[in-house]
Amino acid sequence: MLSAFLVLLGFFAGMLGALTGIGGGVLLTPILALHFGIPIRQAIGTSLVAVITTSAASSSIHLQRHTTDIRLGMTLELATSLGAAVTAYLVAYFNRNLLEGLFAGFLLYSSLTILLRRGKVKDHDEGPPTNNRETEIPAYEPQRYPLGLAASLVAGGLSGLLGIGGGPIKVPVMFIFMNVPLIVATATSNFMIGVTAAASAIVYYRRGDILIEIAAPLAVGVFLGSLLGARLAPRIHTKYVMYLLVAVMLYLAGHLFFHLFTGAGAV
Repeated sequence: MLSAFLVLLGFFAGMLGALTGIGGGVLLTPILALHFGIPIRQAIGTSLVAVITTSAASSSIHLQRHTTDIRLGMTLELATSLGAAVTAYLVAYFNRNLLEGLFAGFLLYSSLTILLRRGKVKDHDEGPPTNNRETEIPAYEPQRYPLGLAASLVAGGLSGLLGIGGGPIKVPVMFIFMNVPLIVATATSNFMIGVTAAASAIVYYRRGDILIEIAAPLAVGVFLGSLLGARLAPRIHTKYVMYLLVAVMLYLAGHLFFHLFTGAGAV
């Protein structure tokens, strides 16, 4: 029964992760910590497996559609992997309350960023969805590479600390500041987050902070959900998915802050 629920949870997280380019860790880490009673470090390590699975499943489809900017992704990934590997070693020196507070703050930040990004969508990103939308990507040239590399370093650091893959930072940075179309930013982020998560997941695994019995059914659901999400991405308006994601993240952030300030059932 638990395994079936984990597969369903992974399916939902994988579908949202593939649609929005942020992986599934931003949802799975607090859910595992709050509702399954898993210590925060093990919740982070276990969710990294889901992030890797999201990237593997969705990237294959985005690469077939030529919506991934491979050169941009490989460039930014250099900084992201460095940040992820370094902070994965440092996480052992952070106390549980600090990690939970950091994650709650990050959820609030991500919610606001997503809402602001939806307010800045260009006309061509709001057009009616079509089956050939990947062919309608406008000509673009990535700008502000130094800013993108700096943001990627921070994104990698947060991935190592929080198990989120770095997507909630990289997608809005590429879209808003680097002049990359939203569909390309989402696909490129999905391409990168797997490498980012793997850089820190190795450290978590060696420390025994990845629960295989939880990660395995989650990975099955995430893989199936990511495939569906990647196939749906060109056909639907992502604003509806993003608004749902914002609502879920705000709910989880509220719960984390409640546990921190009241100490009730702290994980």
